[in-house]
Amino acid sequence: MAHRWKNKLGPADVTPKSAWLSRRSLIAGAGLTGAGLAGAGVLGMGMPGRAEAQDNEELVPNSFEDLTSYNNYYEFGTGKRDPADNAAALDTSDWTITVDGLVDNPGQYTVSELLDGLTPEERIYRFRCVEAWSAVVPWNGVELADVLAPLGIQDGARYVAFETVVQPENMIGVRRQVIPFPYVEGLRLDEAMHPLTLLATGLYGEPMPNQNGAPIRLVVPWKYGFKSIKSIVRISLVEEEPPATWNVINAREYGFYSNVNPNVSHPRWSQAEEREIGGGLFAAKKPTLMFNGYEDEVASLYDGMDLQEFF
Repeated sequence: MAHRWKNKLGPADVTPKSAWLSRRSLIAGAGLTGAGLAGAGVLGMGMPGRAEAQDNEELVPNSFEDLTSYNNYYEFGTGKRDPADNAAALDTSDWTITVDGLVDNPGQYTVSELLDGLTPEERIYRFRCVEAWSAVVPWNGVELADVLAPLGIQDGARYVAFETVVQPENMIGVRRQVIPFPYVEGLRLDEAMHPLTLLATGLYGEPMPNQNGAPIRLVVPWKYGFKSIKSIVRISLVEEEPPATWNVINAREYGFYSNVNPNVSHPRWSQAEEREIGGGLFAAKKPTLMFNGYEDEVASLYDGMDLQEFF
C-alpha cells in the first residue's frame, strides 16, 4: 500500500546531507542490517549536492565541521556531537524486534521478516525538535500501518508502545544513566496507523546511520522529534496509554502527544519559531507551523481535544 501519501516537499527542501552525517558515520553505516532496504529507485533520484542546496537561501550549509554530528541520541551522550562520535560501536547484527501484546501473531521478527513484501519508499519530511531546531530529511521506509496490519491487531488495542535497544557495553550514555533506559515511546493506535507514520530504515538513500537510529526507527513528522524513537527492539499493542520516557521524566514539560504546536510554549522557551540546521548558527529563525506543516493531514485526529491540555 505504498505511495498513499503525496509528498509536497522536493529535493530542494532537503537539509544538506553534510548537516547530518559525518563521513565516518556513513562508512560505519554502509554494512548494517537493512542495507538492501534503500531501494534502487531512491538511490537514483539524484539527491541535491551542496551546490544545488546553496541555490535555496534558507538551506545554505555551514562548514562541514559545523554541520556534522548534530542530533540527539542520549544513549551515546547528551551533546549534539556525541551520537556521531560514539555510535559506531552500536551492534546491529542479528537484530530482532519483539512484537507482543494484543496481536494475533506475536513473536521475534528480523527487520526483513517484518518488512517482507513491502516496498520501501522515500518520504521527504520536515523534522522539528522540541529544542526549537529543525531540518528537512529524506527518509526511506515503509508505513507502520503496513507492518502492523498483517500482525493481526486485536480488538481492545488502543495504543502502540515502542522500546529502543540497550547495549551498555556499546552505549556510553547508558552506562552514565543520564536518563532512564530503555527509552520508551508510544502512539495512539490511530496515530500509528496514519499514512504519514513511517518505520524508517534509511535516509539520503543510505542505510540508517547508527546515530540516527539504525537499523530501524519510527518517524512521526507532525510530532516533536523525540517521539520518533530510534533503534527499535520491541513493538507492543496495548490497551492503556503506555509510558513515554520524557513524559515520565517531566510531565509538566513533555506531554504524551507532543504534537508540534507553535501556540503551546515549552515551559522554558517559546515554540513559535525554529532554527533550521544547515542555515548557520546566526540564520534568521522561521515561524513554526501547526503540526509541523501537516495540519491538513492530521488535525482531524485531534478533533474535540483541548490541545493546551493534551499537549
